[in-house]
Amino acid sequence: MAFTGDIMNPAAFWQNGPSPGAFYNFPGNSSSYGPINHTVQDFKAYSAQPITTTTTVIGVKFNGGCVVAGDMLGSYGSLARFRDCPRVTKVNDLILLGNGGDYADYQYLKDIIEQKIIDEQCIGDGLQLKPKSLHCWLTRVLYNKRSKMDPLWSNYIVAGMQDGEPFLGTVDKLGTAYEDAVVATGLGAYMATPLLRDAADKGPLDQEAAKALVRKCMEVLFYRDARSFWRYQLGVVTAAGVTIEEPEELKADWTLAHMIEMV
Repeated sequence: MAFTGDIMNPAAFWQNGPSPGAFYNFPGNSSSYGPINHTVQDFKAYSAQPITTTTTVIGVKFNGGCVVAGDMLGSYGSLARFRDCPRVTKVNDLILLGNGGDYADYQYLKDIIEQKIIDEQCIGDGLQLKPKSLHCWLTRVLYNKRSKMDPLWSNYIVAGMQDGEPFLGTVDKLGTAYEDAVVATGLGAYMATPLLRDAADKGPLDQEAAKALVRKCMEVLFYRDARSFWRYQLGVVTAAGVTIEEPEELKADWTLAHMIEMV
């Protein structure tokens, strides 16, 4: 049977059917907010705020390396939802990376850094990424993202060994960066930093003293920070390499709780 219609302007297969590249308009859907009135790009959006967040991460420099610690809680708003969120990571034999803030953004950037290390190993020239290089790279990435109004809602601590000397620096979500002997992000910037600086000002720390100081700060934060957790990670970087210890657990003592009064 010969085709009798207009081959250049064929009729629709059914009334109000889908046209190529468009959403189907359901019968009776005359709302201007229906899918037929929008493209796929109209529905693409970025989250305007962090969703699953982590709190303080602490870094301390001692005479031979650095210690980094962070608890393992991922909070869904005010809900202590995820109890196993490691955020102290070995980058290579010279670098430890700690994170506080949005956990998804940390995972995204962590994947990129890991791929950089793989690419570096594939070159096989014997060179390794150094902590100052990673610290500088993070400032560029985070500043670039916030300039596009799509920031990575995370703060980072970079600890490592640079030419035989310990290095400790931090970068926030705006790309603001600095180096110091002690670093704390989140609420720890207010509650742990005074403890860290007081200990550092008394003289050079050795590795065991630095670890004891960090443990004390994690205990203080557990009592004072509603988003902290009693289970935390502790990592150490020295000239011998990077070590991330098994998660430690705080032994809380609430015997004074009955003395607390609401004012």
